[in-house]
Amino acid sequence: MGVNWAHWKKKLECPKDEDAYYENTTWCNRDLIPIPPERRTFGVWSYFGYWTVSGSCISAWSTGSTLLAFGLSPQQAIGVVILGGFLTGLLAVACGWMGEVHHIGFTVASRFSWGMRGSYFPVILRIFVSCMWFGMQAFWGGQATRVMFGAIIPGLAHMPNYFSESSHLMTNDFIGLVIWMCLFVPGVLIRPEKLQIPFVICFFFFAGTCIGCLAWSVSQAGGAGKMFTEPGSTPNVGWSFMFGITAILGAWGAGTLGQSDWTRYASRRFAPTLSQLVAAPITIAITAIIGIIVTSAARDVLGGDVIWNPIYLLAAIQEHYSSSSRARAGVFFASLGCVSSQFSISVVLNSVSCGMDMAGICPKYINIRRGGYIMAAIGIATQPWQLLSTATKFLSVLSGFGVFMAPATGVMLADYHIVRKAKLKVNELYIGDSSSIYWFRQGFNWRAFAAFTIGMWPLLPGLVGTVNAYEGPSWTGWVRLYNLTFLVGVAMSFVSFWALSYFFPVSGLGLEAPFVEDGVIHGATETTENDSQAGEKQPPMEVSDKV
Repeated sequence: MGVNWAHWKKKLECPKDEDAYYENTTWCNRDLIPIPPERRTFGVWSYFGYWTVSGSCISAWSTGSTLLAFGLSPQQAIGVVILGGFLTGLLAVACGWMGEVHHIGFTVASRFSWGMRGSYFPVILRIFVSCMWFGMQAFWGGQATRVMFGAIIPGLAHMPNYFSESSHLMTNDFIGLVIWMCLFVPGVLIRPEKLQIPFVICFFFFAGTCIGCLAWSVSQAGGAGKMFTEPGSTPNVGWSFMFGITAILGAWGAGTLGQSDWTRYASRRFAPTLSQLVAAPITIAITAIIGIIVTSAARDVLGGDVIWNPIYLLAAIQEHYSSSSRARAGVFFASLGCVSSQFSISVVLNSVSCGMDMAGICPKYINIRRGGYIMAAIGIATQPWQLLSTATKFLSVLSGFGVFMAPATGVMLADYHIVRKAKLKVNELYIGDSSSIYWFRQGFNWRAFAAFTIGMWPLLPGLVGTVNAYEGPSWTGWVRLYNLTFLVGVAMSFVSFWALSYFFPVSGLGLEAPFVEDGVIHGATETTENDSQAGEKQPPMEVSDKV
């Protein structure tokens, strides 16, 4: 008896809601449609919770304290994180506007700028960045798990390493990573609209870690520590300051670019705006400042080098007090905050957004959940422990992301806010043939690719010079331009796209239409390649009056 491949192919398709008013097609599934009113569950406080998770995390702590290792003084580093957090909030508002208004995420929004087929490029680009970022977050989560269990079982903390030194991976870290991944996998099953409670729980756990570490370090050192009053060691404060801002914007760049992935769940207009303008910069800045103070004070208490990662700091505290029961209890609860923070940020900021991007690649068979699992496999395969082996390399990696995220951000902002003036025919974002105004030429908008290239290419030589530590007059200018990655990349691609759209205007500007129009769902049917080339589409699917 032969295998019924058609039956199993149908079984593998993404599930649909009961009484669904859409079909799983090349361009559409449950996670890609504009969010219907019953799923818009995020209010003002929900978005404050979102930004406490996004801004109050190990990444924010480490970004601020790593600036000390890069040569900035504590006061200069604080200035960097405050300004960087404020700019992050502004970008979040601008990038999230289409989610509030049209209730679509980044994956679908890319189609009106890049073309229906061209949208695969920014989506794949963000998938790559998300997978890399998840790998880093998962590795930190594994280390935090190792420290937490090492507080209960001191033998785990002192386990001999059976891996080679060049791998930058310890055996106990690997064990912690396996345990953390076992905790993460079920978290992907939580639907995005149901994540408000996990926001709050994880924030309070990590806030307790920050306050506890701050209280311990300041009380033991008798203040913020000697390093807090020392001048910076960098020879050029101005460019180092800008490099720090670039690192912060690069770290949160992918999140701000895809901010509409979350603002589309807004229960009313402007619900996300206050948290983006207030909670985003405050939580990023406060967490980083706490990290800077603790790093400075802990050096006086523990002696030795600057410990810029809170997980390493907790392990060092346990060693400093010879694994006493009191120290192990404190380290356990502090590590619990780090574990929960990594869990929440990986589910909220990586799994959901990357899962939706992967759903955009193959909507029939990939949804947010399935995409989250694919992201997890790829993220671990990138060997993030190699990227995070030193503080300097960590900053270089974060800044390197901005080379590609910044031009993509500039293209989207120019097209949506300036060229289209926030007006979209949402129904035609789900039509994969030439009858859609977003089909452009063969499914590609060449203006977006040109503007992206213009915004990206000047930054590549500086990226190469920075990562490879090239020196000399011939590299100085390129490296300094690269230090302004996000600002330069956004500005150049923004202006370029605006100019190209002015001299080579596209059709359909000023037109608006909803996803559901006159009882008809547009984009709900599959189109074949022949239909696409001929510019024909199947009749739309009618729906009941209740939709």
